[in-house]
Amino acid sequence: MVFQVKGVVKAPTDLNKFESDGWIVFNYINGLMITGGGTFDGQWESAWPHNKCPKSVKCKLLPTSIRLNFVNDATIRGISSVNSKFFHMNIFACNNIKIISVKISAPEDSPNTDGIHIGDSTGVKISRSVIGTGDDCVSIGPGSSNISVSNVFCGPGHGISVGSLGKYPNEKDVVGLHVRNCTLTGTDNGVRIKTFEASSPSSASNFTFEDIVMNNVYNPIIIDQEYCPYASCSKVFPSRVKISDISFTNIRGVSASQVAVNLLCSKGVPCQNVQVSDINLVYNGQDGNSTASCSNVKGASSGQQIPRSCL
Repeated sequence: MVFQVKGVVKAPTDLNKFESDGWIVFNYINGLMITGGGTFDGQWESAWPHNKCPKSVKCKLLPTSIRLNFVNDATIRGISSVNSKFFHMNIFACNNIKIISVKISAPEDSPNTDGIHIGDSTGVKISRSVIGTGDDCVSIGPGSSNISVSNVFCGPGHGISVGSLGKYPNEKDVVGLHVRNCTLTGTDNGVRIKTFEASSPSSASNFTFEDIVMNNVYNPIIIDQEYCPYASCSKVFPSRVKISDISFTNIRGVSASQVAVNLLCSKGVPCQNVQVSDINLVYNGQDGNSTASCSNVKGASSGQQIPRSCL
């Protein structure tokens, strides 16, 4: 199936027009091409005031612009998505998906406008794309495996994130992520792994982040196992998401926060085999040099270490 968009396709502004949490949805397809060089305009203006998700765990999801559900062997190439009401793209329960040369944009204060979200999918490759939103440029959720992100320009937004993990019971593991040759500019985070406290057991493993440039980025390298986006979260016990076999290599640039490397792992299941090598992240502030912070993490460092390694 070939789906071509040319010109600009505009979403309805009336939320009552949507029968589900998706605007343009592709279900149960083997072999799909989405192309044409056109633009999907989510027309966000009327929708964002109705988004209660940043403040409440119990909220109604607004429509995602483009959803792929149970799709195999698909390519999304050369299209644009602007001003989504919620996520721009959501890839769910899919296999062998290529996303190439897409442009995604929304204002930096837009809520939950993730560029590309991946969940329960295998073999997703994102490359040669420009993504700037009010949330994660790319987010990888539970059940994802063999994910590749390369040559992506990210910013504004919240960076390239795994998670948040552990929000729901019985989440599937995340295994195999390779992020390389990316540039992040002015984002709230760089490369990030985030898990909720008081989470059910699961694991995240075999991640490689390499050859990444940070331009004035807060939290360039961060593992946060005390993630809480709401006013309050349950803290009855530490996160039970086990993080292991993670490497950060040749990550360089300018940090907008003094703590440029922050590895905050779980007291219950400390991070295992975290490797940090050839890091050069200088702080752009006036009150000292960049620093690194480690909690409940086991690993090693090698090569250049700016800031000085805490491993």
